[in-house]
Amino acid sequence: MDSLLESFTEYWKDNLIDGIMEIMAQVFVGMNNQVGTIADNVGQTPSEFMPEVFNLIRTLSENVIMPIAGIILTFIACYELIQLVISHNNLANFETWIFFKWIFKTFVAVELITHTFDFTMAIFDVAQHVVQQSGGVITQQTEIRMVEAWNFRETLQSMDVMELLGIYLQCNIIRTAAYILSLLIFVIINGRMIQIYLMVSLAPIPFSTFGNKEQSLMGQNYVKSLFALGFQGFLIMVCVGIYAVLIQDIALASADDIAGTLWMALGYTVLLAYTLFKTDDISRSILHAH
Repeated sequence: MDSLLESFTEYWKDNLIDGIMEIMAQVFVGMNNQVGTIADNVGQTPSEFMPEVFNLIRTLSENVIMPIAGIILTFIACYELIQLVISHNNLANFETWIFFKWIFKTFVAVELITHTFDFTMAIFDVAQHVVQQSGGVITQQTEIRMVEAWNFRETLQSMDVMELLGIYLQCNIIRTAAYILSLLIFVIINGRMIQIYLMVSLAPIPFSTFGNKEQSLMGQNYVKSLFALGFQGFLIMVCVGIYAVLIQDIALASADDIAGTLWMALGYTVLLAYTLFKTDDISRSILHAH
């Protein structure tokens, strides 16, 4: 009878250990995949991320928003001409060179709105170059070595069935929470790119304001917002790099407290989601974009 009970206990013990190790592998491998996915997505330009959506946004911007920008530019050009004329003591000190100045400024403004997408994509090309360079450094230095993590099995072998059952239930909770956090991170990363598409769709309107010093504040703030969105990707990579290093330290740490280790990994994932959410505000505050 004792032999049968011992065999039954060993059977459940082996199954629980295998289940715990499988969940741990899923959690840690999922963290590696999460880091790689974020690096890949953030390292793409708007035209590479969703080409069909990008072409749709470009078509709408050029066919719907561009005519409105043309009307705004016409109004601003007329306003600028009136301001140039009356600024010389109501034509008392009239000089013809102001017309050449007005023509040049209007020409530059027209070139800006007719090449809006070229300028906006140039901004993101610069930002994405920085992101891709940082992504290469970060992903090469923060891979979690699963060989070290398998040392947890030795600790599990020394536990009884009830202890293993408690760890198994906690591991399932942690795995579920990790999936939810992965979905949240997916929303943050992809939401940034959707925000970029929305910003780019209205690009001709703020670009049309550069013809006048007073009205150009809108365009200047818009350009700063584009840079903020672009370099937000760099801040995201920094957050991912810090997170991956912390997770690596957890995976290579002592295996005495397996449940505590997994809960700490979950806590770092929550911290990652929070910091990713804050990168937008940080990048805007650094570049003074509103």
